[in-house]
Amino acid sequence: MGLFGKKKTADADKVETGAEITGVITEGLSIKVLGSGCAKCLALEEVTKEALRDLNLNVPVGHVTDFVEIAGYGVMTTPALVINEKVASSGRVLKKNEVKELIQKAQA
Repeated sequence: MGLFGKKKTADADKVETGAEITGVITEGLSIKVLGSGCAKCLALEEVTKEALRDLNLNVPVGHVTDFVEIAGYGVMTTPALVINEKVASSGRVLKKNEVKELIQKAQA
């Protein structure tokens, strides 16, 4: 660390891998939460992880915060949930059962 440098923390280099989720590894299923990192976006991310655990799926949940990339999905209100590169929901925090239904529909 330099005299005026930013102190690194152990969490600063941590990457979300989904390793804490145990269960069936599902190839071909990608899930992202779109949003700035606000409380609602983080709540949707947590609900999504809970839904995946309930479904016994080992899928990492990405979080896109870049507004240019978010706009590329056609999303104007966040938080948004993207499953397999398709916007499944935007503008509200879903309930766990709603997320589970959307994931199951995407797998069918």
